[in-house]
Amino acid sequence: MSKQNILQWIKNNQSDFTEMAKKIWEHPQIAYEENYASDLQVSKLKEEGFRIHSPIGGISSAFVAEYGSGKPIIGILGEYDALPGLSQTVNTVQEPVILDGPGHGCGHNLLGTAGVEAVIALKEVMDKYDINGTIRYYGCPAEEVLSGKTFMAREGVFDDLDCALTWHPWTSNMTLNMSMQAIVSIKFHFKGIPAHAAASPHAGRSALDAVELMNVGTNFLREHVLDGSRIHYVITNGGLAPNIVPEHASVWYYLRASTKEQVEDILRRVEKIAQGAALMTETEVCSEIDAFAYDTLPNEALNDLMFENMKLAEPLAYTVEEAKFAQELLKTVDSNIIKMTHNSTNESLASDLQNDKSTKGKVLTGSTDVGDVSWITPVGSIMATCAPIGIQLHTWQATASFGSFIGFKGMHFAAQTMALSAYDLLLNKDHILERAKEEFNLTTIDKPYVAGIPENVKPRTINLA
Repeated sequence: MSKQNILQWIKNNQSDFTEMAKKIWEHPQIAYEENYASDLQVSKLKEEGFRIHSPIGGISSAFVAEYGSGKPIIGILGEYDALPGLSQTVNTVQEPVILDGPGHGCGHNLLGTAGVEAVIALKEVMDKYDINGTIRYYGCPAEEVLSGKTFMAREGVFDDLDCALTWHPWTSNMTLNMSMQAIVSIKFHFKGIPAHAAASPHAGRSALDAVELMNVGTNFLREHVLDGSRIHYVITNGGLAPNIVPEHASVWYYLRASTKEQVEDILRRVEKIAQGAALMTETEVCSEIDAFAYDTLPNEALNDLMFENMKLAEPLAYTVEEAKFAQELLKTVDSNIIKMTHNSTNESLASDLQNDKSTKGKVLTGSTDVGDVSWITPVGSIMATCAPIGIQLHTWQATASFGSFIGFKGMHFAAQTMALSAYDLLLNKDHILERAKEEFNLTTIDKPYVAGIPENVKPRTINLA
């Protein structure tokens, strides 16, 4: 009956969490600035009797909410940062709320709120049936810049967990059996000598020339890295005016690969290219790492548990209006892109459940700082339908979806799945914790977690514009 109690509680109270997700969607804030969402969630969790620990790792918007006592200790990970430039109304035409303003194009207004919903539902059942153990909700900032959880991990807040659960809004309901790539975010700053570009170019040493030569060298490196690796960059400072030899210039790189070790090797080679560009142009170069996230380590035992509980959650069903909204939104997406990235289907909204074991060992090209947590404790992860099939994350169409009832329905589905799974973990049904830890230990033996981000790097707001 306890699982039915969880489902019934969520059904009875889901309007409160729809409102929370909607408010966060209406007040989007980028990495390290998510105080509105953080304060809103902390207030609700305090009201429900959770003990709040904040700030974490020097980040005002990071917190841990804890309930219960003793073992096991089960964590649920939440996020709530938005993306720059993705402001959008709930509409099937592009219509920003604020021109160039931020928006929840990755659905973190849903991601974090589902975690709050899950732990409060679980707390109600723990009280009613006198269930021992500890549950924690982790309010994690700055996932979009891939460093919030790294700083939290460096503080040791995940170290005593028996396991953790998480999810992400997507266009299908599935366990995440694939890995995601490790990543380093690094900026290179070149310093040269300014001069009049027409009258005395010989007296100048162009920092911009160094940036461009570095980019050329790095582009040639692409041929000589492992398949699936990614190297991408933007020039963040190219000088002040064409008639001034640029004294300062900067370039920002993301380097991705299947494992942290592979990323470290690419980084070593890119740093040499930067030094070479400085030598060629007689400039100076320095660099700063903003983020260094591990690849994710899926846990089959936990994912299987979450899949079984997806079957118990209330099935996703959509109204005629929601289906029409989805179809109209899809008309704004190039059909060739949909064909390239999705199997052909007559459905616009996925309601089926998937636990594809054949994807184990494969690597998605995206990255997340959940990877750091997954190398500290076993992590189970699912995705849930919150947008039509074919909508891409980090687009205005995604922002519209994640502020709609399509998004809210997927959020409640994820909350049910996590709450039911955490309930099984508290009771250690079928010795699930031992199996999850055994799997985790086999993969991580002789590979202790060490934060990739340098010790001297501190959390800060990162300008993504």
